[in-house]
Amino acid sequence: MIAIGIDIGGTSIKGAAVNDKGHVFEVFSMPVEKGEDQETTIIKLRNLVKDYISSQKFDEEIVGIGMGIPGAIDSPRGIVSYSNNLKWRNLNVRELMKPLGYEVRITNDANAAALGEARFGAGKDYRDILMITLGTGVGGGIIIDRKLYEGNEGKGAELGHTIIKMGGRQCSCGRKGCLEAYASATGLIADAKIAMEKNKETALWDLSRTGLNAKVIFDAAQAGDKVAIRLVKNYVKYLSEGLMNYFNIFRPEAVVLSGGIAKAGDYLISKVKRYCKRNHYGYEGSPEVDILVSKLGYDSGKIGAASLFFE
Repeated sequence: MIAIGIDIGGTSIKGAAVNDKGHVFEVFSMPVEKGEDQETTIIKLRNLVKDYISSQKFDEEIVGIGMGIPGAIDSPRGIVSYSNNLKWRNLNVRELMKPLGYEVRITNDANAAALGEARFGAGKDYRDILMITLGTGVGGGIIIDRKLYEGNEGKGAELGHTIIKMGGRQCSCGRKGCLEAYASATGLIADAKIAMEKNKETALWDLSRTGLNAKVIFDAAQAGDKVAIRLVKNYVKYLSEGLMNYFNIFRPEAVVLSGGIAKAGDYLISKVKRYCKRNHYGYEGSPEVDILVSKLGYDSGKIGAASLFFE
């Protein structure tokens, strides 16, 4: 069984045929042109997918096209209600892709990534997992009994927009104090800029000459820079407090962290585990939650989108 899995991002779209063993075939891609009419973008994608399918020779039948898209997704109707990153609104993706002749299923991009990790990645040995994407924002996906949970109209699982500080930082969603405002790469970089202005001696000034990002901050911390170490310590606190909320609500078997910040690997994971244990996440006698790093990386969205057909 083969499905086309498409991962739509803020600047580019990537897709591939994926089989029900999780194998990713040749990848196709196209840019998302800033300011382009939303219907035009999907029509371009439709033509790209048509050419891609025509150029490939698959032994199995293509059963459908799955798509992971950032934003508020009405998955039952195949409509992007609103995507802040893409500036799409009330976009009927399913209808626009219909001329290809395949069933089209869509979901939020973090949901797709969670499904990919649950089926073929770090979460494949668990029944109940959460996926947290740590990038420009903080996304979330929920897998219960090996099935994707999306909520009413497919618009649930917005784990990045749970509040960890009442009246806290302004979040891009319009609320204040969201986990995303603190535990995203954007939040970490904002903290680093403030800290750097207060301490001109930090190695972050030299390391960030080609650009300040989360990797630079974590690399500086691992190298012993005191300012970076404090930044990472605060970041771990923010992320862990958010995770402990989820642990107490869902009590999953595991949580999978993905995105650029998760590439810090065990340096990050070990600190998060230590913080959670030290602060007694949950009540006495509750089972521990395994904290893992994504195994599929940037393929998780494509694989997960295709997996919408691999029930």
